[in-house]
Amino acid sequence: MNKVNKFNGIPIVLSGEKYKTPEGFSAIKNGIKKNKNILDINSKKPKPSWLKAKLPSGKFYDKVKTIVDQNDLSTVCEESLCPNIGECWNHGTATIMIMGAVCTRACKFCAVDTGNPKGFLDPEEPKKSAIAVNLMQLEYVVITSVDRDDLSDGGANHYSKCIEEIKRYNPTTAIEALTPDFNAQLNDIKKIVNSGLDVFAQNIETVKRLTKKVRDPRAGYGKTLKVLRYAKEFKTDILTKSSLMLGLGETKNEVLSTLRDLKDNQVDIVTLGQYLAPSIHHLPVEKYVSPGDFNFYREEGLKMGFVEVVSGPLVRSSYRADKVFNKNNVGMSLRAV
Repeated sequence: MNKVNKFNGIPIVLSGEKYKTPEGFSAIKNGIKKNKNILDINSKKPKPSWLKAKLPSGKFYDKVKTIVDQNDLSTVCEESLCPNIGECWNHGTATIMIMGAVCTRACKFCAVDTGNPKGFLDPEEPKKSAIAVNLMQLEYVVITSVDRDDLSDGGANHYSKCIEEIKRYNPTTAIEALTPDFNAQLNDIKKIVNSGLDVFAQNIETVKRLTKKVRDPRAGYGKTLKVLRYAKEFKTDILTKSSLMLGLGETKNEVLSTLRDLKDNQVDIVTLGQYLAPSIHHLPVEKYVSPGDFNFYREEGLKMGFVEVVSGPLVRSSYRADKVFNKNNVGMSLRAV
């Protein structure tokens, strides 16, 4: 273990450090171990003006924050250091992360902590999640989770119980499930699809060539396509969704090829956003993609027949998910650069 840093006597775990969770297992803060050989490449690349986001604040933001904390919930909004947390929470949408805040995988772009939870699950989580959604008065909620390769079903049974309970307490709330791949076990995917959700999402993250560089070895480009295709085949009336990060070294042709692969596998909605390194230990940004290029990808995706393509520098997979059906790039106006 690293030397414990403290602030006013309270232990502080820094990014890349190993620590012990309250449940008693070890984890790595922000998912990637410290590496003295990695230079802070990202700090040498000044961010362009279009990547500025407002600091989170507002009456409804404060209310959601209080409810999340009081109910001991994890949100991907916080765990992934999302720049849009204030905007989404103030508009009555949130992304709840179930099955704990420690992932068994270690994707090189992700800020979620990595470790082996050794089968730990909170049996009260389905009820707590449902109550929290009710208290927050959410019209649209995204339920996501860490990968749980330590569980025989990847957590599919627990995940489906959470969705069922949320729907029982909140019958008018639309639910999007942003799922792990469950190792492409079709029976486990079937459980999730059959749990009462409205949108099934699984992120492909990057283009095929960069998948091994960007994602954990247990993830896969073809595996994600298989999961999305099966979800749609099993229940044709649900919407399916996926997401791409740009700025990792992909080419325009590779992005368009990925969009075509998603469309060929019956995906309805795609989001595209700029990759931003969560720490110096994560993959560096290769390029800041311009708003003009994001507009181009949106237009090309719509030509391919997607229901909607939400595309912009600060877009994340769950960004203003409730507004996607307006089919206007969730109200964003991107200036060409």
